[in-house]
Amino acid sequence: MPVPSPRMYPAVTRTDRLLRTFYLGTPPGRCDDAKVAHTLPAARRPVIVGLGMTDLGKVYGRSPADFAADAVRRAAADAGLPLSAIDGLLISSGMSGGVSIDLQRDLNLTDLRLLSQMQAYGSTAGAMVQVASMAVQSGMATAVACVFADSPLQPERRTGAAYGTRRAPSGWWGLLGASGIVGANPMYALAARRHMERYGTTSEQLGHIAVAQRQWAALNPLAQLRDPITVADHQASRWIAEPFHLLDCCLVSNGGIAVIVSSAERAAGLAQPPVPVLGWAQAHPGHYLRRDPDFGLVTGAASAGPAALAMAGLALPDVDVFELYDCYTFTVLVTLEDYGLCQKGEGGPFAASGVLGPGGKLRLNTGGGQLSGYYMWGMTPLSEAIIQARGQGGDRQADAHDIVVVSGNGGVLDHHSALVLGSEKAA
Repeated sequence: MPVPSPRMYPAVTRTDRLLRTFYLGTPPGRCDDAKVAHTLPAARRPVIVGLGMTDLGKVYGRSPADFAADAVRRAAADAGLPLSAIDGLLISSGMSGGVSIDLQRDLNLTDLRLLSQMQAYGSTAGAMVQVASMAVQSGMATAVACVFADSPLQPERRTGAAYGTRRAPSGWWGLLGASGIVGANPMYALAARRHMERYGTTSEQLGHIAVAQRQWAALNPLAQLRDPITVADHQASRWIAEPFHLLDCCLVSNGGIAVIVSSAERAAGLAQPPVPVLGWAQAHPGHYLRRDPDFGLVTGAASAGPAALAMAGLALPDVDVFELYDCYTFTVLVTLEDYGLCQKGEGGPFAASGVLGPGGKLRLNTGGGQLSGYYMWGMTPLSEAIIQARGQGGDRQADAHDIVVVSGNGGVLDHHSALVLGSEKAA
């Protein structure tokens, strides 16, 4: 595995760096910076204390609102918190809609101190945790539930039609439809094709990502697809939008996932190992449909990833597990490059080198991701990150899991969120 950039603060150990950041709020080497040299009391240090997951996949007969309410209740039960203890609620609705701030009434929550509906597509889960963490840090709220739910699958419709539409777009957007670009598949395919043309990336190299994640999914009892596949299977799967085969594309799932962010002080008496939120960042390049030389080559991950690690006072070699957004195999590849795990343009050879999968050196998308696990937008990588940080991954558990990086991606590489989570050692 190529060695990433040197540690940011080589004079101290990773444990020193982690503990100082979490307990004092100052990364090593930054102690004299007046902007960050402040003490965070336990009552203000954000941690994830609850994770609620409904049945996921081809689960029919339930609305997105029903899934959302169920997920929040499960997250509260997982944390050992009464539902009435929640004083903040952040909501993200998928493409089928149906989840709104009315969820407060569905859950019979009163006297909330924070209530909002957020939307940045696949980056929303990470963004919700960031807002919840800031609310806890500021004292605005003490227990914030963040929830995503969707139910695009219908028993009488094929999976591929779940996000389709029969309505022709009007105005400027109609030009895209007239040229054959409808939905996310062809736009991401254009991005991948550009990377291929610039750097020589191949479809077979993308196939190694799909194979590795299916290997992880085989160890995850919650994964929708667990049967093994090969690169030859990937190449033989039908075209979706060249250069993407079926096995380059994520699943479609019904269900809901919620997390609860509270304080380290409160977490001490709760049911689950706390998962500290050590760093976060976002990036929204704003390049969609513009003449942009970086489309398909560089994404918001290039700025958000390093910024989140810097906030945590950590560097790339400190990270034990990566849970990266994977709506397509290409999204994983370009994020690996932008996070600095390999050089720009070397994502293809890196993925094909054997570094991925349970037998590789890089712990990446350990639950199978959205390609083989389940598709809950940014809640897919976030939920698996929490499971890994808690040490509750069973057969797929990473031996080292003190630092976990989570990415979210929205639009067509338009929005990015990054989180740095820690294990109980930091709480």
